[in-house]
Order: sequence, then structure tokens, then C-alpha cells
Amino acid sequence: MNKIPNGRWIHIIPATILVYIVAFMDRTNISFAIAGGMDKALGMTASISGLAAGIFFVGYLFLQVPGGHIAEHGSAKKFIAWTIVFWGGAAILTGFITNTWQLLAIRFILGVAEGGVYPAILTILSHWFPSEERARANAYFQMNVAIASIITGPFSGLIIQAFGWREVFIIEGLISLILIFVWLPLVSDHPRDAKWITKEEREYIERKLAEEQALFKKNEVGKASYKEIFSNINMWKLIGIYFAMQVGFYGFSLWLPTLLKQITKTGMGMVGFLSIFPYVMTIIGQYIFAQLCNRTMNRKLYTALPILGFAICLTLAIITKSNIWLSYSFMVLCGTFLQAATGPFWTMPPALFSAEVAGGARGIINALGNLGGFIGPYLVGFITTAVNQNAAIYTLVGFLVAGALLTFSLPTQVGGLRIAKEKLNLTTS
Repeated sequence: MNKIPNGRWIHIIPATILVYIVAFMDRTNISFAIAGGMDKALGMTASISGLAAGIFFVGYLFLQVPGGHIAEHGSAKKFIAWTIVFWGGAAILTGFITNTWQLLAIRFILGVAEGGVYPAILTILSHWFPSEERARANAYFQMNVAIASIITGPFSGLIIQAFGWREVFIIEGLISLILIFVWLPLVSDHPRDAKWITKEEREYIERKLAEEQALFKKNEVGKASYKEIFSNINMWKLIGIYFAMQVGFYGFSLWLPTLLKQITKTGMGMVGFLSIFPYVMTIIGQYIFAQLCNRTMNRKLYTALPILGFAICLTLAIITKSNIWLSYSFMVLCGTFLQAATGPFWTMPPALFSAEVAGGARGIINALGNLGGFIGPYLVGFITTAVNQNAAIYTLVGFLVAGALLTFSLPTQVGGLRIAKEKLNLTTS
């Protein structure tokens, strides 16, 4: 049998990674701008700074479901191209604000503009990568968060040091607009739309996706309205799992620099350097667990294991705080599990819902689950103030354990054994 060409990995994956790296940069560079003098220039209190960072996630909710629906039933490529223009424009405008009300309004608009990008990209990946490749494709895409976390700090810091806090928004916003010239020529909505794809690769993808839809019909999971999806307990389990994952991720991301500074007693330069290594391990962890998921098709197991691994390493990092480098080692290990569940996790909605509603379902899960991005950092700050830092981190651990238990409670069709059996029957029939 001839080897199937791999053009989809060269054209689709790099473009989606690059788009979301820049989006994540525009989302998080406010923290560096605040540290670089924006708070003093605008007279911002700590509470206003927190609100400015968090209001993004309120705006982020609005296009999650419409974005997934448009991507599935219209053109995800064109939709993302327009959102790039709007979020890049909002990012640039942030560099010209003169008061906190303008900042809050633009941060909200930025959240709205970016809100549909994530479910739209996941929809594109589901059009290009069959089920046995999807966890790896999702994991490659999810690596953007780790890569963005590694480069955003040094890059934003250099801009602020050389020019100022306003320029960090303007320059990084302009980079967003340049993305259009990468996105449009590389990405197509479906294999049938791409001019660069070979006949063999197109036929392979279309055949595999047709087999997937045959499984949906055979298992009677393909006929469902949005009303039925909202009343489906599995939908709410997926939301709960993703919420727990986001609480852990954003809570850890906020806590990491603070704890590194506490345990190492070093300056911010060394803290910035040490914070790189957990995110390097994040990339490795994503690849390993995606490969294991693809090999076994056991989506439940390889979603739950990284969540539990994250919870265990987080606990050990707190217990060993008195030993600087042992505690730091566990923090680096936290990075291995930090985003490793996301690739396998995002293969589960298409296994539970048909293509007609899977795009919208992804949007709903991402919208409600991403509220954890607001709750996680807030809980760390609130509980640290009310009790202590250890109690705050153990709260994050509790959310992670709950997320893992919810994952194990999902039906067997995302566990791997049933799908493997069905695929064998299809192949031999």
C-alpha cells in the first residue's frame, strides 16, 4: 500500500498554530503592559487591573457557539480571517487609550473578536484529520499556548524596554494583521477546496471521514438537535471537565511566577528564565499523550491521566516547598501534564455528537468551560488572602480531581474499545 501524502500536516497545522500564538499574545500582553507602567499612566488600582484582564473572558463567550456553527455550516477560513482583522484592530487601538473605561471596552471587544477562533479552528481540524489522527492534530494545535507562553514574556518585555507599554499593543496588533497573508493561502475549509492537495490524500481523508459518519449513524448518535444536546448529561460533563482543566491551567499560570519568586528568592529575570521549562515540558507532554490516545483510541483514559498527573505534581510541589529544587522539579513536571489532556479531550465531542452539531457543541463547551480562566486566577487570589497560598493550590487540585472523575464517567464510545471494534467491522464488511 502506498504511503498517503502528508500535505495536510504542512499546510493546516502550522497556520492554525501561528494564528493562535498571536491571538494568545494579544490576550495576555496586558499583564506585561501593566508591569511596564500602564497602571500608573492610567491610574489603575489592582482591582481595575484584574477586571481589565478578566473582562476579556466575558466578551469571549459571545461568539463561541455562533463561531462553531458558522465554521461547520459556512466558511471557517473566511470567518477566522475577519476575526483576525477585528482582534488585530482592537489590539492596536489599546495602544491609544487614555482612560480605564476605554481599556475595559476594548478588552471586552477583543474577547468578542477572539471568541469564535478556537471552535472554528477545531472545526477545520475535524474536516482535515480523521479520528485516528485528530488527537495528534489537536495536540499540535494546542502547543500554541505553551509556545506563546515561552515567547510572549521576553518579546513583550523587549518592546516595553525599547519603546513603552503603548507600543507593545501596537506592534503585536500589527503582527496580527500580517497573519492574513499566512492564513488565506495556506488554509482551506475542506480537502475538496484545496488546490495543493494530491488526489490520494484527498480521497484518503474523505473516505475516513465518511467512515466516521457511518459509525455515528450505526450507533444512533448522529441525530440530535441543540435542545437535545443541552439536555444531554454528557454535554454537561464535557463542560465540567473543560472548566476544571481551565481552572487548573490559568490558576497555575498565575501562581507559577509568584511561587518561583518565593522559593528561589531571586529576581524577576531568573524567575522569567525558570518559568520557561514547565512550558517546554508542556509541548513534550502534549505530544506523548496525543500519540498514546491515537494509538489506543482510548480518549477517556488519556484525557483523565494528564489531569490526575497535574493534580499530583501540583500537590507534591506544595508539600516540598522547603526544598527549592525538588519543589521546582515538580513544577516542571506539572508542565508535562498542563495541557496534555486537551488533544484527547477535543476528540470526544465529535465522538458523541454528529458533524451537524459538533461545531456548535465545541463552541458551547469552550465558552462555558473558559469561565474557568476567570475563576482559577480569582480563586487563587481570594483564597490566598482569606486563608493561605497552600489552601488556594489545594483548591485547584480539587477541581482537577473532580474533572478526572467526570472524565471516567463518560460513556464507553469515547473509551476506545467500542470504536476499535466498530472500525474493524467496517473494514472487514
